[in-house]
Amino acid sequence: MKILKFGGSCLKNGEDFRQAALIINNSHPFPVVILSAAYGVTDDLHLSLDKALQSEKSISGIIQSLKNRHEKIAESAIQKNKKRTRLNEEMEGQIKRLEKVLRGISYTGEITPSLRAFVLSFGERLAVQILAAYINASGRKAVALEADTIGIVTDECFEQATARQADIRNNLKYSVKPLIDKEFIPVITGYFGRSIHGKITTFGRNGTDYSAAVIASALDASALEIWKDVRGFMSADPQSIPDSKPIENLSYEEAAELSYFGAQILHPRTVEPLAQNNIPVFIKDFWNPSASGTKIESSAYKSGQTVKSVTCNKNISVLKIQGAGVGCKPGIIAIVGSALSESGINIYSIITSQTCINLIVDKKDASQGYNKLSSLCEGVIEKVGRINDLSLIAVVGEGLRSRYGVAARVLSAVAGRKINVEMISSGASEVAHYILVKTKNADAAVKAIHEQFFQSPDTFYSSESMMRPG
Repeated sequence: MKILKFGGSCLKNGEDFRQAALIINNSHPFPVVILSAAYGVTDDLHLSLDKALQSEKSISGIIQSLKNRHEKIAESAIQKNKKRTRLNEEMEGQIKRLEKVLRGISYTGEITPSLRAFVLSFGERLAVQILAAYINASGRKAVALEADTIGIVTDECFEQATARQADIRNNLKYSVKPLIDKEFIPVITGYFGRSIHGKITTFGRNGTDYSAAVIASALDASALEIWKDVRGFMSADPQSIPDSKPIENLSYEEAAELSYFGAQILHPRTVEPLAQNNIPVFIKDFWNPSASGTKIESSAYKSGQTVKSVTCNKNISVLKIQGAGVGCKPGIIAIVGSALSESGINIYSIITSQTCINLIVDKKDASQGYNKLSSLCEGVIEKVGRINDLSLIAVVGEGLRSRYGVAARVLSAVAGRKINVEMISSGASEVAHYILVKTKNADAAVKAIHEQFFQSPDTFYSSESMMRPG
């Protein structure tokens, strides 16, 4: 049994829903489907929360717009009037639930984390109803399922939740497997789950990838297919490097590093539940289903393939903690990490020296992180600074484990363009080197590195060759 996941960028209109159904109906044996909200709907729901707080009068317009959009998709996707009428009635029930919540938020004037997560879940709730209805109209048997009712249980984190895998495996035995045995196609909401106390939680941006991986692991799936509006992972972002090349194979670790530090193709945590069962992932092209795409599995190293991809993240900032003794003060990292964690700020990476600790964080968190750390300025912490004009470039490949001189080639390529490397991290990951450069130089640096490894012959030797005498 395979798991098929469809992202919001593939679900813009009725034609897209029909294409998804075609892929599903051509998949044998019949799969389990995990779905994101239709394109842009989650962003609209974010805005609806702010508007509901500002004025109750805005809610009617929000609801009508959401209703019109999904009914238009349904009208385009499903030609049979009776089936479309029934679907509209089912969606009407969901939309009324949402309206009640928004009016409650407007009345109380506050949004709790659990209420925010609940509101954001409605895009997926509506999307699964449309796709399941279309599959049924095409003659197959499908059923729309909601993550919170089938037992996708998480911890108590409302915005970056972690799945409770053992509980989910047990729950799906009773909620999903019987439907599969009866040859139904389960169409399940991605992106969200529920805490052990019954509150709605979300897995964050692109969290449906993670949902699909969690369900794949729980059902012991043979494979997970993630359908995107791209060809798969590439050797660089094709928008900035037009001659970038498709990547046929990646390891779990390579995919995680690329996703964590720039590539927007896969949720960084997708590989976590899959690695337990060695379930392969296929990134597939939504509009070219026969294309091979990218296969991700436990190991994907090929002799002679030193670097797989160069990616860039321009949405980072660096928080600098300075002091003569910060490098040798026991527990300083724990104190700093705890302070940022209390504010919900994730640290991408840490680069340290005797007198300075550099924390790489998301740019949107930089101001809040700076203020939080500034309150710690006593004792060994003398000064806190913030740098906003840096970008992080990651050079990723399992070949880094067995080739000498990769870091030297990276630095040489960048220096050849007269670009200064502000910071470098090598060795923290076995499959990645990272450098930080000024954002104004980021595109040129990526291009130089890409040319170095994908347009120049690989003149470096493997570790085995380097150890042979003579």
